[in-house]
Amino acid sequence: MNHSLKPVERQPFSIHRRLLLAATLVLGAFFGLTGWSLDEAFRSASDEALQTRLYSSVYALLAAAEEGDEGQMVMPEVLTDPRFNRPESGLYAQVSNSASGYLWHSASTLGQGLGFSREIPPGESQIGYFKMPDREVMGLNFGVVWEDFHGQERKYVLTVAEDLQPVHEQVSAFRNTLFIWLGGAAFLLLLAQGWVLNWGLRPLRQVESALAEIESGRAEQLQGAYPRELTRLTSSINSLILHARARQQRYRDSLGDLAHSLKTPLAILQGLADQSRGQSSNTLREQVDRMNQIVIHQLQRAAASGQQVLSGNVAVQPLVNRLANSLSKVYRDKDIQWELVVEKRCLFAGDEGDLMEILGNLMENACKYAQQRVRVSGQWDDGITVCIEDDGPGISADQVEAVFQRGHRADTRQPGQGIGLAVAADIVHAYAGRIEIAASTALGGAAVTVSLPGL
Repeated sequence: MNHSLKPVERQPFSIHRRLLLAATLVLGAFFGLTGWSLDEAFRSASDEALQTRLYSSVYALLAAAEEGDEGQMVMPEVLTDPRFNRPESGLYAQVSNSASGYLWHSASTLGQGLGFSREIPPGESQIGYFKMPDREVMGLNFGVVWEDFHGQERKYVLTVAEDLQPVHEQVSAFRNTLFIWLGGAAFLLLLAQGWVLNWGLRPLRQVESALAEIESGRAEQLQGAYPRELTRLTSSINSLILHARARQQRYRDSLGDLAHSLKTPLAILQGLADQSRGQSSNTLREQVDRMNQIVIHQLQRAAASGQQVLSGNVAVQPLVNRLANSLSKVYRDKDIQWELVVEKRCLFAGDEGDLMEILGNLMENACKYAQQRVRVSGQWDDGITVCIEDDGPGISADQVEAVFQRGHRADTRQPGQGIGLAVAADIVHAYAGRIEIAASTALGGAAVTVSLPGL
């Protein structure tokens, strides 16, 4: 009599978390690309500015050059750019003529040659990054032709270089400032984004809270005003709730009318059976009893609501206490000793009448067959599990399947129609639960366990 349930796949992230994660990734990618682009642009602009300065320095050297006694190029001792005149200033210059062996260094080089100077044709230039003994520089080789007063052309190579350390420091400072500002802007935008998502999804959380109120029984419908996008959804949910309740009520009313209409014909047939004599009267009485059993069983079975969407929760503990008090009065002669151990958090997601029908039948059977003790225990673990035990004779393993059949009674000496367990099992299965019968290890009699899923 087990009924297995297919597990429901749960999404790992809520809508809020998904949107927040997606927006964070997009925002992070945007700021990352923006930071990288700005850093590359600034570094490229710094390199271009440095190259421009090197060409300007070459032109300044050409402007400052003088003609010597033999018409050769002669550089003055003091140049207009003070950095050429200051040792270790970071700006270096060299003029060379391989044909005549002429070699001039600016005072900033301290007599050290610029080893990356190369012979290049006049009018051409060569620029790049070079290594000096203790620093990295950007160097420019520029080929020129110097015409002396005799009209003779002499080829010179003007080499200038600038230390890259200040440029690196400038780029590093810009990068730090950029990251601080972009990081701060990203943090503020993340906060604003979280607030916007929280505010935008608030109506969905309100719907969730309202549904929880309905499930707990504190409300009957979704209340309040909702955005236009959710109005149709909330209206449909309210209509569904009203329709389901009205249909269930009409169904039960129809069943009540049917039971009432069948009561009189069955009573007449029962009277005729009592007045008759012989074999036919016994057959008639037997068939009338059978009809009564069928009608009662089918009515109780059909009246079960089954698991419904947005049904209220019913507390199990108070219902068990009420049933125990009522049954104590019915079986006063047995002086039943009750042991009720039901957790307060046990909540039944369904109709209270269905739960009362299940527990009422099972607890009444336990009282009927018990000698003196009945134990009812209830636990919650993603659903309720209620176990009813007694200290009676129990139910043998070969009778377990049979007692769930309509009209079967394990002990014909006890009064009853033999439909209680069948009705309880039908209602349990209507809620996608399971019912099991075993021997009670605590009391020695029967132990009937009912497991019903939670919401």
